[in-house]
Amino acid sequence: MTEAPLAAPRRRIPWLALLPVLVFVALAILFAIRLYSGDPSRLPSALIGKQVPAFRLPPIEGLPGDGFSEADLKGGRVSIVNIFASWCVPCRDEHPFLMKMSQDPKLKDAGVRMFGLNYKDEPKNAREFLAQFGNPYGLTGADRPGRAAIDWGVYGVPETFVVRGDGTIAYKQIGPINDENFRTRIMPAVEAAIAAGAAPAKP
Repeated sequence: MTEAPLAAPRRRIPWLALLPVLVFVALAILFAIRLYSGDPSRLPSALIGKQVPAFRLPPIEGLPGDGFSEADLKGGRVSIVNIFASWCVPCRDEHPFLMKMSQDPKLKDAGVRMFGLNYKDEPKNAREFLAQFGNPYGLTGADRPGRAAIDWGVYGVPETFVVRGDGTIAYKQIGPINDENFRTRIMPAVEAAIAAGAAPAKP
């Protein structure tokens, strides 16, 4: 009678061999948590406290004006620079707040100017967007290639910058303006920039 062959012993996988897989899974989970949680508007900007980048934008075709450049943001008055596009759904949601700022008597009296940077958009669509929702901007510039937005460190549209009269970027809002951040961040940042310009220079 022949004996049944002995079963081959099972090979045990050393736990150290699983370590790279476990590390990868842990990092993937951490990345997902960081990506989909938190407030993107609180992302830091390397440009805060620095001068606006050098740029020159042509006007949106069919709209009056000559576009604008960094020189327009250094004339001694506080500026609000809003990056928008007609294809951007959140831009439509925030537009009433931009219109509200453009009509605010206190901001008008302080000489605050509003600029619109039209990002990767077709001129016809940009014109129709402003015709439909209103034009809060004193000057608009077309950034069809997206080069200027890169220099401004834009993550995506919409974004809004508050610029002091000397061209220093004082505040950056990532994402659409809404009722909460309009009251607690945007307007206080604009008012602080106005106050900073009104204060006498330190010797």
